[in-house]
Amino acid sequence: MKPILFWLIYAIAAAPDESRMLNSFESNAEVTALHRNNVRLEVVADGATEGRRALRVDFAEGEWPNVQWIGAKPEDWSGFEALALDVRNPGPEPVEFSIRVDDDPLADGVKNCRTGSGRLSAGESVCAVLPLTEQTDPMKFGMRGLPPAAAGLRVLSTYGNTRLELKHIVAWQLFMNRPKQPASIILDNVRLIQWKPALDGIVDEFGQYAKADWPGKLNNVTEFATRRAAEEADLKAHPTLPDRDQYGGYTKAAAQKATGFFRTEKINGKWWLVTPEGHVFFSTGMDCINLSHDTVITGREAMFTWLPHEGDPLARHAGRADNIIRGPVKRGQTFNFFDCNLERKFGHDCEQAYYDEAVERLRSWGFNTVANWSDQRLYAHARVPYTATAGVWGGHKRLSAGEDYWGEMHDPYDPAFRTDAAAAIRSLASRVKDDPWCVGWFVDNELSWGGWGDDKARYGLALSALAGGAACPAKKALVERLKTKYEKIERLNEAWCTKFGDWAALQKPYKPSDALSGALKTDVADFAKELARQYFRVIREELRQADPNHLYLGCRFAWHTPEAVTASAEICDVVSINMYAPRLDLDKFLPAKTLDKPCMIGEFHFGALDRGMFHTGLVSTPDQKARAAMYIDYLRSVADHPNFVGCHWFQYVDEPLTGRSYDGENYEIGFVNVTDTPYPEMVEAARAVHGETYARRWR
Repeated sequence: MKPILFWLIYAIAAAPDESRMLNSFESNAEVTALHRNNVRLEVVADGATEGRRALRVDFAEGEWPNVQWIGAKPEDWSGFEALALDVRNPGPEPVEFSIRVDDDPLADGVKNCRTGSGRLSAGESVCAVLPLTEQTDPMKFGMRGLPPAAAGLRVLSTYGNTRLELKHIVAWQLFMNRPKQPASIILDNVRLIQWKPALDGIVDEFGQYAKADWPGKLNNVTEFATRRAAEEADLKAHPTLPDRDQYGGYTKAAAQKATGFFRTEKINGKWWLVTPEGHVFFSTGMDCINLSHDTVITGREAMFTWLPHEGDPLARHAGRADNIIRGPVKRGQTFNFFDCNLERKFGHDCEQAYYDEAVERLRSWGFNTVANWSDQRLYAHARVPYTATAGVWGGHKRLSAGEDYWGEMHDPYDPAFRTDAAAAIRSLASRVKDDPWCVGWFVDNELSWGGWGDDKARYGLALSALAGGAACPAKKALVERLKTKYEKIERLNEAWCTKFGDWAALQKPYKPSDALSGALKTDVADFAKELARQYFRVIREELRQADPNHLYLGCRFAWHTPEAVTASAEICDVVSINMYAPRLDLDKFLPAKTLDKPCMIGEFHFGALDRGMFHTGLVSTPDQKARAAMYIDYLRSVADHPNFVGCHWFQYVDEPLTGRSYDGENYEIGFVNVTDTPYPEMVEAARAVHGETYARRWR
């Protein structure tokens, strides 16, 4: 970007009387005062303003490289709403970067800090904006990503504390999250600005962004019929991939034993699923084929250029949300634009037509699995295999791992946990236990197995049990193990360097004050693994009793510990993980490097911002072409690994533009957009890579 254009962006972002410069890097003192961690700094004549200097930051490969400003004393940033930085990627490859602001020296990346993340394409320059206040945080408005504010202005995806103490700011930093190779960013004009998002009238009658245009945007209701006819012709021309049995197994490979249900087998050094007919099967799945796409209306009516009036037949797609865990209101009216568009496309009885169309699309695009979170009505189609989904709820006791994003972990030693697990499984087992089209069961999702950081985070569940009282079932189990190992309390005291008077004293809450070491660390680590074994044992036993025919596909790890993954491998038929990365990354799943066990990706996705959406999701790409190319590369990386037997895309449809009702996610991650229009680049990529996968993996 030319300097004069960057200056115009700077002027748009913040007028001079509404900003305060923090670092312009015009003086050497500004540069030498910065703290460096695995980075190299160089002043360059590449400033955002003509004739001025900027700072080139060269990030080395490794753990969290960063450049950081730390104040000699706390600064007062009150009166400003955002931090802005001019950043440019001088390299030939995209880079991911993050900005963090701390209001306390003890900030740890989660507490007492605010972080925003973004992406720069090769050669791209933007003004990166990190909202600092609760009033400017995207979740204040019920969505994770906000609409573009001005050309070249990039509002970062944020997380962490939205109540920063702006009168007590102690540090800010620019960092990268474990880069795989060296990368550079040109940094300039770090400043505080006044900024508020403009949100009135941003959504049109179809649930699309109203203030931009792009290829494939729907402009008129009559286009539904035209697009439907064109796609029907395309699906007819591409009905399914060749050399497949009725379940999607590969008929050109050597036939294996047919058992009438899906199973696993290691063949020529590679793990496979095997279809009921005895053909090798690599599961390419699609998550969330359903109609749950509501967004909150209450308190945000001004965002929408159209909402159905009372008496309008389309008003039936409105609803209520009474459990909004991350958003502007706790309960209120919602509206489902996707469902509404299906009625415009198929007529009043649109739901069955939608599911029939979804099945045809999956077969045509080369997908062979209806994956997690999908509507159970798809089970009855008997044309695409599916995974059964169960979640354990109920009033049983829980344990905290320290960081419990979706909630605290089950206490698997509580007898009520077994009762609740049995109830969750039985409710679905009667439908699927004899169905050969069921691949297997996912039970639970992204459980809180451990926190971030040191051993106390890794063994958080065991320490939570130790901190429990006599009424904690896991505490009772832990004490019994220690009694068996040490027999006498004196021996435990000697090993742990403690002073418990008797075993009853240990039943009281206990929290180690120092870092874990020696026998205490060993015992805590052993119990962390045994607790995981207990969880998976209970689920497997109840699953085998209710449904002895199908595979136990695990719990779809997100946060995980080696102990939990190893326990899963001992007990489950398949170890599953949700892995958001540009390609298969075993650094994110270290135990899989050594496990001789079939593994499966339960979720992955990539997004882009070139088709009217506000957030790329967890892995960003610059456009649909790059997104499609990354899909091909990801599939190949998984198929090439001998342990992995499949990967499932999250999700079928883009999330609502203004955020899904319960947590504000509004990611551009679908194969289909809100108007039920497929992304052609993704369809082409899927057909291509799915068509080659079996021959590539079987060789």
